[in-house]
Amino acid sequence: MLGAIIGDIAGSRFEFNNHRSREFELFTDKCFATDDSIMTLAVAKAIMETERNADSEDAHDDAFYSALGGLTAKSMREIGQRYPHCGYGGRFHQWMFCRNPRPYNSFGNGAAMRVSPVG
Repeated sequence: MLGAIIGDIAGSRFEFNNHRSREFELFTDKCFATDDSIMTLAVAKAIMETERNADSEDAHDDAFYSALGGLTAKSMREIGQRYPHCGYGGRFHQWMFCRNPRPYNSFGNGAAMRVSPVG
């Protein structure tokens, strides 16, 4: 997970540029935490909270995964609202701030970019 976040931050300044050189300074003042880093941390937080609150007998049953889903959405909205300008897609940004969040049939790759805490 840390490697994914470090790579995301180091590569943030190249996200919409076709940078091909292997020669570059790893971190500069143009680097920043993107939506993928922020949401990766939110997913990690939800996993840790779910594990902490789970009974050892019930770990990884339907109730566990239901709780994990709810805490993941809650954590993504709470942490995302603290960092609203780091590159979220328009529909995801709307979801983070709406009063009644619902699935919105995303076609993006955000889930793949934020899965590293799962292990």
